[in-house]
Amino acid sequence: MTTKEILQYVKDHPSGKVKIAFTDIDGILRGKYISSEKFLSVAESGMGVCNVIFGWDAGDVAYDNVQYTGWHTGYPDTPAVIDITTFRKIPWENDVPFFLGELNDAKGNPSTVCPRQLLKKILNESNKAGYSPVFSQEFEWYNFAETPQTANDKQFRNLTPLTPGMFGYSILRSSLENPYFTDLFEWLKKFNVPLEGIHTETGPGTYEAAISHSGILEAGDRGVLFKTAVKEIAYKHGIIATFMAKINENLPGCGGHVHQSLWDKAGKKNLFYDEKDKMNMSELMKSYVAGQLYCLPHILPMFAPTINSYKRLVEGAWAPTTLTWGLDNRTVALRILSGSSKSCRLETRVIGSDVNPYLAMAACLAAGLYGIKNKLKFKQPATVGNGYKDNSHGVLPSTLIEATQQMKQSKVAKELFGSAFVEHFTQTREWEWRQHLKAVTDWEYKRYFEII
Repeated sequence: MTTKEILQYVKDHPSGKVKIAFTDIDGILRGKYISSEKFLSVAESGMGVCNVIFGWDAGDVAYDNVQYTGWHTGYPDTPAVIDITTFRKIPWENDVPFFLGELNDAKGNPSTVCPRQLLKKILNESNKAGYSPVFSQEFEWYNFAETPQTANDKQFRNLTPLTPGMFGYSILRSSLENPYFTDLFEWLKKFNVPLEGIHTETGPGTYEAAISHSGILEAGDRGVLFKTAVKEIAYKHGIIATFMAKINENLPGCGGHVHQSLWDKAGKKNLFYDEKDKMNMSELMKSYVAGQLYCLPHILPMFAPTINSYKRLVEGAWAPTTLTWGLDNRTVALRILSGSSKSCRLETRVIGSDVNPYLAMAACLAAGLYGIKNKLKFKQPATVGNGYKDNSHGVLPSTLIEATQQMKQSKVAKELFGSAFVEHFTQTREWEWRQHLKAVTDWEYKRYFEII
Protein backbone atom coordinates (compact mmCIF):
# COMPACT_ATOMS: atom_id res chain seq x y z
CA MET A 1 0.00 0.00 0.00
CA THR A 2 1.14 3.55 -0.65
CA THR A 3 1.41 6.09 2.15
CA LYS A 4 -1.78 7.72 0.89
CA GLU A 5 -3.65 4.40 0.95
CA ILE A 6 -2.37 3.60 4.45
CA LEU A 7 -3.48 6.95 5.84
CA GLN A 8 -6.86 6.50 4.17
CA TYR A 9 -7.20 3.06 5.81
CA VAL A 10 -6.52 4.65 9.20
CA LYS A 11 -9.08 7.37 8.51
CA ASP A 12 -11.74 4.88 7.43
CA HIS A 13 -11.23 2.20 10.10
CA PRO A 14 -14.43 1.94 12.17
CA SER A 15 -12.59 1.62 15.50
CA GLY A 16 -11.34 5.21 15.24
CA LYS A 17 -8.06 4.20 16.83
CA VAL A 18 -4.49 3.22 16.01
CA LYS A 19 -2.00 1.15 18.01
CA ILE A 20 1.59 2.41 18.07
CA ALA A 21 4.65 0.98 19.83
CA PHE A 22 8.33 1.64 20.46
CA THR A 23 10.87 -1.02 21.40
CA ASP A 24 12.78 -0.45 24.65
CA ILE A 25 16.30 -1.61 25.49
CA ASP A 26 15.04 -5.04 26.59
CA GLY A 27 13.11 -5.58 23.37
CA ILE A 28 9.75 -4.96 25.06
CA LEU A 29 7.14 -3.09 23.04
CA ARG A 30 5.99 0.05 24.88
CA GLY A 31 3.03 1.77 23.28
CA LYS A 32 -0.58 2.86 23.37
CA TYR A 33 -3.75 3.41 21.41
CA ILE A 34 -4.30 6.86 19.99
CA SER A 35 -7.26 8.24 18.08
CA SER A 36 -7.18 8.17 14.31
CA GLU A 37 -7.29 11.97 14.30
CA LYS A 38 -4.27 12.18 16.60
CA PHE A 39 -2.35 9.69 14.48
CA LEU A 40 -3.05 11.54 11.25
CA SER A 41 -1.78 14.75 12.84
CA VAL A 42 1.56 13.22 13.90
CA ALA A 43 2.12 10.54 11.25
CA GLU A 44 4.52 12.64 9.22
CA SER A 45 5.51 15.43 11.63
CA GLY A 46 6.44 13.28 14.63
CA MET A 47 5.35 13.23 18.25
CA GLY A 48 6.67 13.20 21.80
CA VAL A 49 7.10 10.06 23.93
CA CYS A 50 8.01 9.99 27.62
CA ASN A 51 11.66 8.98 27.72
CA VAL A 52 11.08 6.89 30.84
CA ILE A 53 10.73 3.90 28.51
CA PHE A 54 14.53 4.06 28.32
CA GLY A 55 14.88 5.01 31.97
CA TRP A 56 13.50 1.91 33.63
CA ASP A 57 13.96 -1.84 33.52
CA ALA A 58 11.66 -4.66 32.43
CA GLY A 59 9.81 -4.36 35.74
CA ASP A 60 9.31 -0.57 35.45
CA VAL A 61 11.85 0.16 38.21
CA ALA A 62 13.76 3.38 37.46
CA TYR A 63 17.49 3.08 36.82
CA ASP A 64 19.68 5.07 39.20
CA ASN A 65 22.87 4.78 37.13
CA VAL A 66 22.15 6.01 33.59
CA GLN A 67 22.80 9.44 32.13
CA TYR A 68 20.19 9.36 29.39
CA THR A 69 17.28 10.06 31.72
CA GLY A 70 16.26 9.75 35.35
CA TRP A 71 15.07 11.81 38.28
CA HIS A 72 17.85 14.25 37.36
CA THR A 73 16.14 15.02 34.01
CA GLY A 74 12.52 14.97 35.14
CA TYR A 75 11.65 12.31 32.55
CA PRO A 76 10.63 14.67 29.72
CA ASP A 77 9.18 13.70 26.35
CA THR A 78 11.65 12.80 23.65
CA PRO A 79 11.02 13.30 19.91
CA ALA A 80 9.68 10.21 18.17
CA VAL A 81 8.70 9.35 14.63
CA ILE A 82 6.29 6.79 13.23
CA ASP A 83 7.60 4.60 10.41
CA ILE A 84 4.68 4.42 8.00
CA THR A 85 6.28 1.46 6.21
CA THR A 86 5.77 -0.71 9.32
CA PHE A 87 1.97 -0.55 8.87
CA ARG A 88 0.15 -3.71 9.80
CA LYS A 89 -3.41 -4.79 10.58
CA ILE A 90 -3.85 -6.72 13.83
CA PRO A 91 -6.05 -9.69 12.85
CA TRP A 92 -6.94 -10.62 16.45
CA GLU A 93 -8.11 -7.02 17.07
CA ASN A 94 -10.48 -6.57 14.13
CA ASP A 95 -7.67 -5.41 11.83
CA VAL A 96 -6.96 -2.27 13.87
CA PRO A 97 -4.02 -0.40 12.26
CA PHE A 98 -0.62 -0.79 13.93
CA PHE A 99 2.71 1.03 13.47
CA LEU A 100 6.21 0.90 14.93
CA GLY A 101 8.17 4.01 15.79
CA GLU A 102 11.65 5.05 16.86
CA LEU A 103 13.27 7.81 18.89
CA ASN A 104 15.28 10.87 17.89
CA ASP A 105 17.25 13.31 20.00
CA ALA A 106 16.40 16.98 20.54
CA LYS A 107 18.24 17.93 17.33
CA GLY A 108 16.29 15.45 15.22
CA ASN A 109 19.15 12.98 14.93
CA PRO A 110 18.68 9.25 15.62
CA SER A 111 18.70 8.57 19.35
CA THR A 112 21.81 6.74 20.56
CA VAL A 113 19.74 4.55 22.91
CA CYS A 114 17.05 3.45 20.43
CA PRO A 115 17.59 -0.18 19.32
CA ARG A 116 15.83 0.26 15.97
CA GLN A 117 17.94 3.32 15.20
CA LEU A 118 21.09 1.34 16.03
CA LEU A 119 20.10 -1.38 13.58
CA LYS A 120 19.44 1.24 10.89
CA LYS A 121 22.89 2.73 11.54
CA ILE A 122 24.62 -0.63 11.02
CA LEU A 123 22.44 -1.33 7.97
CA ASN A 124 23.53 1.99 6.46
CA GLU A 125 27.19 1.02 6.97
CA SER A 126 26.53 -2.28 5.22
CA ASN A 127 24.79 -0.61 2.29
CA LYS A 128 27.65 1.89 1.89
CA ALA A 129 30.05 -1.05 1.64
CA GLY A 130 27.89 -2.53 -1.12
CA TYR A 131 26.16 -5.30 0.85
CA SER A 132 22.45 -6.01 1.32
CA PRO A 133 22.00 -8.07 4.51
CA VAL A 134 19.26 -10.72 4.49
CA PHE A 135 18.34 -11.98 7.95
CA SER A 136 15.79 -14.07 9.79
CA GLN A 137 15.29 -15.28 13.33
CA GLU A 138 13.89 -18.45 14.85
CA PHE A 139 12.51 -18.67 18.37
CA GLU A 140 11.88 -21.42 20.90
CA TRP A 141 9.50 -20.74 23.77
CA TYR A 142 7.44 -22.43 26.50
CA ASN A 143 3.66 -22.28 26.78
CA PHE A 144 1.63 -22.71 29.97
CA ALA A 145 -2.08 -23.27 30.56
CA GLU A 146 -2.18 -20.27 32.89
CA THR A 147 -3.27 -16.66 32.98
CA PRO A 148 -1.19 -13.75 34.30
CA GLN A 149 -3.33 -13.86 37.45
CA THR A 150 -2.99 -17.60 38.10
CA ALA A 151 0.75 -17.48 37.46
CA ASN A 152 1.10 -14.65 39.98
CA ASP A 153 -1.14 -16.43 42.47
CA LYS A 154 1.10 -19.50 42.22
CA GLN A 155 4.18 -17.24 42.58
CA PHE A 156 5.36 -18.72 39.25
CA ARG A 157 5.81 -22.16 40.84
CA ASN A 158 4.30 -25.45 39.68
CA LEU A 159 2.78 -23.90 36.58
CA THR A 160 0.85 -26.23 34.27
CA PRO A 161 2.60 -26.73 30.91
CA LEU A 162 0.37 -26.61 27.85
CA THR A 163 1.21 -30.25 27.11
CA PRO A 164 3.12 -32.81 29.21
CA GLY A 165 6.37 -34.56 28.49
CA MET A 166 9.30 -34.26 26.11
CA PHE A 167 7.88 -34.57 22.60
CA GLY A 168 9.84 -32.67 19.94
CA TYR A 169 8.55 -32.54 16.35
CA SER A 170 5.31 -34.08 17.57
CA ILE A 171 2.38 -34.36 15.19
CA LEU A 172 0.22 -35.50 18.09
CA ARG A 173 0.92 -32.46 20.26
CA SER A 174 0.29 -30.03 17.41
CA SER A 175 -3.05 -31.78 16.86
CA LEU A 176 -3.90 -31.64 20.56
CA GLU A 177 -3.53 -27.84 20.60
CA ASN A 178 -4.46 -27.29 16.96
CA PRO A 179 -6.62 -24.16 17.43
CA TYR A 180 -3.66 -22.34 19.04
CA PHE A 181 -1.19 -23.75 16.53
CA THR A 182 -3.42 -22.73 13.63
CA ASP A 183 -4.01 -19.21 14.92
CA LEU A 184 -0.28 -18.69 15.40
CA PHE A 185 0.50 -19.70 11.83
CA GLU A 186 -2.41 -17.93 10.13
CA TRP A 187 -2.66 -14.76 12.22
CA LEU A 188 1.08 -14.14 12.15
CA LYS A 189 0.99 -14.36 8.35
CA LYS A 190 -1.87 -11.85 8.21
CA PHE A 191 0.15 -9.64 10.59
CA ASN A 192 3.03 -9.73 8.06
CA VAL A 193 5.23 -11.88 10.28
CA PRO A 194 5.17 -14.97 8.02
CA LEU A 195 6.55 -18.24 9.31
CA GLU A 196 8.55 -20.78 7.37
CA GLY A 197 7.51 -23.41 9.87
CA ILE A 198 6.35 -24.14 13.40
CA HIS A 199 6.69 -27.32 15.45
CA THR A 200 6.90 -28.63 18.98
CA GLU A 201 10.35 -28.66 20.57
CA THR A 202 11.63 -31.09 23.17
CA GLY A 203 10.15 -30.01 26.47
CA PRO A 204 6.67 -29.72 27.98
CA GLY A 205 4.59 -27.20 26.06
CA THR A 206 7.56 -26.02 23.99
CA TYR A 207 7.26 -24.65 20.47
CA GLU A 208 9.73 -23.46 17.86
CA ALA A 209 8.98 -21.18 14.92
CA ALA A 210 11.19 -19.95 12.08
CA ILE A 211 10.31 -16.54 10.66
CA SER A 212 10.67 -16.07 6.90
CA HIS A 213 13.81 -14.21 5.82
CA SER A 214 13.83 -10.60 4.61
CA GLY A 215 15.98 -7.49 4.61
CA ILE A 216 17.53 -6.97 8.02
CA LEU A 217 15.37 -4.03 9.17
CA GLU A 218 12.18 -5.88 8.31
CA ALA A 219 13.64 -8.98 9.97
CA GLY A 220 14.23 -6.97 13.15
CA ASP A 221 10.67 -5.66 13.05
CA ARG A 222 9.35 -9.17 12.55
CA GLY A 223 11.40 -10.52 15.44
CA VAL A 224 10.16 -7.87 17.85
CA LEU A 225 6.56 -8.19 16.69
CA PHE A 226 6.66 -11.99 16.75
CA LYS A 227 7.34 -12.16 20.48
CA THR A 228 4.55 -9.79 21.46
CA ALA A 229 2.12 -11.21 18.89
CA VAL A 230 2.66 -14.75 20.16
CA LYS A 231 1.91 -13.59 23.72
CA GLU A 232 -1.26 -11.81 22.61
CA ILE A 233 -2.49 -14.76 20.55
CA ALA A 234 -1.71 -17.06 23.50
CA TYR A 235 -3.89 -14.88 25.74
CA LYS A 236 -6.78 -15.52 23.36
CA HIS A 237 -6.42 -19.24 24.14
CA GLY A 238 -5.96 -18.94 27.90
CA ILE A 239 -2.22 -19.52 27.55
CA ILE A 240 0.90 -17.71 28.75
CA ALA A 241 3.89 -17.82 26.41
CA THR A 242 7.34 -17.09 27.82
CA PHE A 243 10.56 -16.34 25.99
CA MET A 244 12.79 -16.78 29.04
CA ALA A 245 16.06 -18.36 27.98
CA LYS A 246 15.87 -21.04 30.70
CA ILE A 247 12.80 -21.92 32.74
CA ASN A 248 14.18 -24.96 34.56
CA GLU A 249 17.66 -26.35 35.10
CA ASN A 250 16.45 -29.81 34.01
CA LEU A 251 14.89 -28.66 30.72
CA PRO A 252 16.47 -27.37 27.50
CA GLY A 253 16.78 -23.61 27.13
CA CYS A 254 15.19 -21.47 24.44
CA GLY A 255 17.20 -20.10 21.55
CA GLY A 256 16.61 -17.08 19.33
CA HIS A 257 19.07 -18.05 16.60
CA VAL A 258 19.75 -15.50 13.85
CA HIS A 259 20.34 -16.58 10.24
CA GLN A 260 22.22 -14.16 8.02
CA SER A 261 23.77 -13.63 4.62
CA LEU A 262 25.06 -10.73 2.52
CA TRP A 263 23.80 -10.15 -1.03
CA ASP A 264 24.73 -7.72 -3.78
CA LYS A 265 22.87 -4.43 -4.08
CA ALA A 266 20.45 -5.89 -6.60
CA GLY A 267 19.64 -8.74 -4.21
CA LYS A 268 20.38 -11.34 -6.88
CA LYS A 269 23.73 -12.79 -5.80
CA ASN A 270 24.51 -14.39 -2.45
CA LEU A 271 27.97 -13.04 -1.63
CA PHE A 272 28.54 -15.78 0.97
CA TYR A 273 28.54 -18.58 -1.60
CA ASP A 274 31.47 -19.81 -3.69
CA GLU A 275 31.03 -23.10 -5.48
CA LYS A 276 34.78 -23.32 -6.13
CA ASP A 277 35.57 -23.44 -2.42
CA LYS A 278 35.58 -26.89 -0.80
CA MET A 279 33.19 -25.61 1.87
CA ASN A 280 31.26 -23.43 -0.60
CA MET A 281 32.25 -20.40 1.48
CA SER A 282 33.41 -17.21 -0.21
CA GLU A 283 36.36 -15.26 1.18
CA LEU A 284 33.86 -12.56 2.16
CA MET A 285 31.89 -15.05 4.23
CA LYS A 286 35.04 -16.35 5.88
CA SER A 287 36.02 -12.84 6.97
CA TYR A 288 32.46 -12.22 8.17
CA VAL A 289 32.51 -15.37 10.31
CA ALA A 290 36.02 -14.53 11.55
CA GLY A 291 34.70 -11.13 12.61
CA GLN A 292 31.93 -12.67 14.67
CA LEU A 293 34.31 -15.14 16.32
CA TYR A 294 36.63 -12.26 17.24
CA CYS A 295 33.90 -9.91 18.45
CA LEU A 296 31.70 -12.36 20.34
CA PRO A 297 33.34 -11.89 23.77
CA HIS A 298 33.13 -8.10 23.31
CA ILE A 299 29.39 -7.99 22.51
CA LEU A 300 27.88 -11.00 24.29
CA PRO A 301 25.31 -9.01 26.37
CA MET A 302 23.59 -8.08 23.10
CA PHE A 303 23.05 -11.82 22.52
CA ALA A 304 22.53 -12.81 26.17
CA PRO A 305 21.07 -9.75 27.94
CA THR A 306 19.61 -11.12 31.19
CA ILE A 307 20.69 -12.97 34.32
CA ASN A 308 18.68 -15.91 33.06
CA SER A 309 20.47 -15.94 29.68
CA TYR A 310 23.56 -17.52 31.17
CA LYS A 311 21.62 -20.43 32.70
CA ARG A 312 21.02 -21.46 29.07
CA LEU A 313 24.65 -21.20 27.98
CA VAL A 314 25.77 -24.41 29.67
CA GLU A 315 27.32 -27.59 28.34
CA GLY A 316 25.07 -30.19 26.74
CA ALA A 317 21.90 -28.08 26.67
CA TRP A 318 21.72 -27.27 22.93
CA ALA A 319 23.35 -23.86 23.46
CA PRO A 320 27.03 -23.07 22.78
CA THR A 321 29.64 -22.32 25.41
CA THR A 322 32.80 -22.11 23.28
CA LEU A 323 34.16 -19.80 20.56
CA THR A 324 33.70 -22.30 17.78
CA TRP A 325 32.28 -22.70 14.30
CA GLY A 326 31.38 -25.72 12.23
CA LEU A 327 29.62 -27.02 9.14
CA ASP A 328 26.02 -27.90 10.03
CA ASN A 329 27.03 -28.49 13.65
CA ARG A 330 24.50 -27.61 16.35
CA THR A 331 27.02 -27.73 19.23
CA VAL A 332 29.07 -24.70 18.09
CA ALA A 333 28.55 -20.96 18.40
CA LEU A 334 28.47 -20.32 14.64
CA ARG A 335 26.85 -22.92 12.38
CA ILE A 336 27.59 -22.71 8.65
CA LEU A 337 24.96 -23.85 6.16
CA SER A 338 26.49 -23.60 2.70
CA GLY A 339 24.64 -26.15 0.59
CA SER A 340 23.56 -23.85 -2.24
CA SER A 341 23.78 -20.29 -3.50
CA LYS A 342 20.17 -19.73 -2.50
CA SER A 343 20.49 -20.90 1.10
CA CYS A 344 24.15 -20.33 2.01
CA ARG A 345 24.15 -18.55 5.37
CA LEU A 346 25.50 -18.26 8.89
CA GLU A 347 23.42 -19.21 11.94
CA THR A 348 24.53 -17.53 15.16
CA ARG A 349 23.41 -19.97 17.85
CA VAL A 350 24.59 -18.08 20.93
CA ILE A 351 21.49 -15.89 20.85
CA GLY A 352 18.69 -16.69 23.30
CA SER A 353 14.96 -16.15 22.92
CA ASP A 354 15.07 -13.45 25.62
CA VAL A 355 17.01 -11.16 23.30
CA ASN A 356 16.08 -7.81 21.77
CA PRO A 357 16.00 -8.77 18.05
CA TYR A 358 17.17 -5.33 16.89
CA LEU A 359 20.25 -5.48 19.10
CA ALA A 360 21.03 -9.10 18.25
CA MET A 361 20.88 -8.44 14.51
CA ALA A 362 22.82 -5.18 14.79
CA ALA A 363 25.52 -7.03 16.72
CA CYS A 364 25.68 -9.91 14.21
CA LEU A 365 26.00 -7.58 11.24
CA ALA A 366 28.42 -5.14 12.88
CA ALA A 367 30.73 -7.97 13.98
CA GLY A 368 30.66 -9.55 10.53
CA LEU A 369 31.40 -6.23 8.83
CA TYR A 370 34.26 -5.72 11.30
CA GLY A 371 35.81 -8.94 10.02
CA ILE A 372 35.41 -7.85 6.40
CA LYS A 373 36.70 -4.31 7.00
CA ASN A 374 39.76 -5.55 8.86
CA LYS A 375 40.34 -8.44 6.44
CA LEU A 376 40.40 -10.94 9.30
CA LYS A 377 41.80 -14.29 8.23
CA PHE A 378 39.78 -17.43 8.70
CA LYS A 379 42.48 -19.43 10.46
CA GLN A 380 40.48 -21.29 13.08
CA PRO A 381 39.60 -24.81 11.88
CA ALA A 382 36.03 -26.05 11.90
CA THR A 383 34.97 -27.98 14.96
CA VAL A 384 33.97 -31.52 14.09
CA GLY A 385 31.81 -33.32 16.62
CA ASN A 386 31.21 -32.03 20.13
CA GLY A 387 31.80 -28.28 20.25
CA TYR A 388 31.49 -28.24 24.04
CA LYS A 389 34.80 -30.07 24.28
CA ASP A 390 36.62 -27.70 21.93
CA ASN A 391 37.70 -24.83 24.18
CA SER A 392 41.07 -24.31 22.54
CA HIS A 393 39.97 -20.99 21.05
CA GLY A 394 38.28 -19.63 24.16
CA VAL A 395 34.99 -19.85 25.99
CA LEU A 396 32.12 -17.42 26.36
CA PRO A 397 31.74 -15.30 29.52
CA SER A 398 29.63 -17.27 31.99
CA THR A 399 27.70 -14.52 33.78
CA LEU A 400 26.00 -11.28 32.82
CA ILE A 401 28.35 -9.14 34.90
CA GLU A 402 31.46 -10.77 33.40
CA ALA A 403 30.13 -10.23 29.88
CA THR A 404 28.99 -6.69 30.66
CA GLN A 405 32.32 -5.59 32.10
CA GLN A 406 34.11 -7.01 29.08
CA MET A 407 31.80 -5.07 26.75
CA LYS A 408 31.99 -1.88 28.83
CA GLN A 409 35.79 -1.82 28.59
CA SER A 410 35.95 -2.95 24.98
CA LYS A 411 37.32 -0.59 22.34
CA VAL A 412 35.89 -2.97 19.75
CA ALA A 413 32.32 -2.58 21.08
CA LYS A 414 32.65 1.21 21.08
CA GLU A 415 33.97 1.15 17.52
CA LEU A 416 31.04 -1.00 16.41
CA PHE A 417 28.18 0.82 18.12
CA GLY A 418 29.50 4.13 19.43
CA SER A 419 30.49 5.06 22.97
CA ALA A 420 27.10 6.54 23.87
CA PHE A 421 25.20 3.35 23.12
CA VAL A 422 27.76 1.11 24.83
CA GLU A 423 27.71 3.30 27.94
CA HIS A 424 23.92 3.30 28.24
CA PHE A 425 23.46 -0.37 27.40
CA THR A 426 26.15 -1.66 29.77
CA GLN A 427 24.82 0.55 32.56
CA THR A 428 21.41 -1.08 32.15
CA ARG A 429 23.04 -4.52 32.32
CA GLU A 430 24.96 -3.54 35.48
CA TRP A 431 21.64 -2.45 36.97
CA GLU A 432 20.13 -5.83 36.05
CA TRP A 433 22.98 -7.60 37.86
CA ARG A 434 22.53 -5.45 40.98
CA GLN A 435 18.81 -6.28 41.14
CA HIS A 436 19.62 -9.97 40.94
CA LEU A 437 22.08 -9.73 43.83
CA LYS A 438 19.37 -8.40 46.15
CA ALA A 439 16.94 -11.25 45.53
CA VAL A 440 16.57 -14.19 47.95
CA THR A 441 15.93 -17.21 45.75
CA ASP A 442 14.21 -20.58 46.16
CA TRP A 443 17.62 -22.20 45.81
CA GLU A 444 18.83 -20.37 48.92
CA TYR A 445 15.78 -21.42 50.93
CA LYS A 446 16.17 -25.06 49.94
CA ARG A 447 19.89 -25.05 50.65
CA TYR A 448 20.11 -23.05 53.85
CA PHE A 449 16.73 -22.66 55.60
CA GLU A 450 16.79 -25.77 57.79
CA ILE A 451 20.44 -26.71 57.83
CA ILE A 452 22.31 -23.47 58.42
